[in-house]
Parts: sequence; structure tokens; C-alpha cells
Amino acid sequence: MSFLLNDEQRQLGDSATEFLNAQSPISLQRRLRDERATLGFEPALWQQVVELGWPAAVFPEAYDGLGVGYPGLGAVFEAMGRTLAALPLLSSVVLCGELLLAAGSEAQRQRWLPGLVDGQQRLALGLDEQGRHHPERIKTRARRNAQGNGWVLDGEKWFVIDGIGASWLIVVAKVLDAQGADEGIGLFMVEAAQTGVTLQPTLLADSRNHARLTLTNVEVADDQRLSAALDTAQALDGALDRARICLAAEGLGLMREAFERTNAYLKERVQFDVPIGSFQALQHRMARLYTELEMLQSCVRAALSAIDTQDAELALLASLAKARASDLCEKLMNEAVQLHGGIGVTDEFDLGLMVKRARVLQHSLGDGVFHRDRYARLKGF
Repeated sequence: MSFLLNDEQRQLGDSATEFLNAQSPISLQRRLRDERATLGFEPALWQQVVELGWPAAVFPEAYDGLGVGYPGLGAVFEAMGRTLAALPLLSSVVLCGELLLAAGSEAQRQRWLPGLVDGQQRLALGLDEQGRHHPERIKTRARRNAQGNGWVLDGEKWFVIDGIGASWLIVVAKVLDAQGADEGIGLFMVEAAQTGVTLQPTLLADSRNHARLTLTNVEVADDQRLSAALDTAQALDGALDRARICLAAEGLGLMREAFERTNAYLKERVQFDVPIGSFQALQHRMARLYTELEMLQSCVRAALSAIDTQDAELALLASLAKARASDLCEKLMNEAVQLHGGIGVTDEFDLGLMVKRARVLQHSLGDGVFHRDRYARLKGF
């Protein structure tokens, strides 16, 4: 397995780095936070990203995609992590786009995928229903309507990523038969503006766009259920694993930026007439963090490559990468704050914003505890 990017993927990553440094510096995220921007991102910036073709990167050419592959998209997420760029790329493209590809019919793909590629609409996934990520614990119910030609959805979803402003939602629900027996999970396309759908903003530490979704007797037509996949749960797992790997890539970029800033500070900060970076104890701490960053990069690159090669161990590699990223989000960022001393805990210092985003990344779509347990179960331990 090669972890190296091809020319097209490398160019995509380089152009993303250059673009985000110029158009989406950390100061933009600070402004969005201070203004309490409802969407959590800048719509004009998102439109520029669409024109650059990022949403089309991993979609097949049959749906107006570019087919660049996930290593290239992973490089984009690394660049986003470095500048804390807030973009609805994960929610629309990776989560919902992959679900449409895996579980949607050809008619459903033709209906929704072009809108994701050209940025005319945004989708969001309604999945979790409690404080921690547990995709198998679903209480939202889908039952047949009285006419037998559609579905009625009732339930609540927490922490819907980029839910505010999304035009459509993919809702994960437990399907019940006429007698109320559980038939497994189903995926339903729900229009955000329709009767019975309520989206309320949820404020997290990183000030991004998260929402609580409430469904009350929401009517859904038969052709709005994604049921082309033989195993809906497997299709959901596949989309979640791709998103987890992209989050790990974003975390890698964020932590590399924090590490490099900390390393530069240790060379500049003088104590006892010498740079504090000359102290052996601090050098040891930085060396350990550097080693762990390199290990995380290997895990992330392996997982991204596994998506394109359809590796049978994709789920294992996804949990390995996300567990390492989640654990290091806590360890490295705590070390960065301590090594900066007093300024490390001030709000006006960029590191504070980076810590907040790292904390949310740590728990999004499963923290280290979740993924170590999942890894062990997949290995049969």
C-alpha cells in the first residue's frame, strides 16, 4: 500500500493550503465566533470552495465528480485543520454524499448528488441521539402511514453537523412493521422546511454549526427512503468510516500547526538568558509529540488509501486512525498550552481556538474509547 500522493492529489492539497491561508485564516473563524454566525461558516467562502471543485473531488465522473480520490480530499482536510476552516464539506460530501452513493437508487443519486457537487444544496445527517456517539442506539421510529404509501417519522437527533441551513436531511431511523416489530434501520431523505421538522442551534466549544433535530409526525414518501443497499447498516458504517478518517486528517493538520507554533515559541521564549527550547526536559516532550504525530500521519494515510482500494480492513484502519487522532487531540493540545505558559490559556491567543476545535474533533463520530472498543470487537477480542 502506497501512502504517497499522486500529482493530482498533491496539487489539490497544495492549492487548498494556499487558498485557505489567504482566504480563511484563523482570524476569520474568530470573527465568525464573535458574531455568533448562524451557519458557522462564510457562505461566500463555501461558494469559492465549490468553484475550486473540492465537493466534486471524490464523486464519480458520472455524477459530475472529479474522481481524485480520498488521499487528495484528506490533504484538503489537513489544510482545513491548520487554519480551523469551517466548511460543510464533511456533512454534505463525505457523510451524505457517500450514503447516497452506497444506499440510494440511481434516481435518488441523480436527484441529489448534482446539487451537492455544484453547491446548490447542502445535506446533513441526523444520527446520534445522546451525548456520546453510539450509531447503533437509535430510538427514532419510522412506521407506515395510514395509506401504506409512505412513512411517518418521530424522534430526536443531537449534534447534527451543519444542520442549520441544510436543505435536506438524511435521517437514520428504526423501521417498524405493522405490528410494531423492529425491522432494522432505515435511511430517509427529509426536507428541512417541511411540517413537523424543527432544527435548533446547539452551541459547542468550537462555535461551529451543530443542531438538534426534532421530528414530529413527519411524512416521508416511499421514494425518499434510501433502500438500494442490501445492508443499510453496512452502508451507514461505510459512510461513517470515511467521515471518521477525514476528521482524523483534519485533526492531524490542526495538531501539526499547534506543534509547529509551539516549537517556534520554545526557540523564541528566553528564560535564564537562554531559549527555553534548550532545556532537555522540554526537548524530550516535543520529541515524543513529534513521534506520535508521525505515527498518526501513517495511520491517516493508510486509512485514506484503504478507501480508494476498497480494503477489507477499512473499518479497522478507520477506528485506528480516529482513536489515535482523538487521544492525541487531548494530549498534544494540553502539552501545547502548558509549554506556552500563561499566554496559552488566553482567549485572544490562537491556540485557545485550536484547543476548542480539537476537543470537538476528539469526540465527533466517536472518541478514543469508542474506537478502541470497536477495534477490539472487529478483531474478535
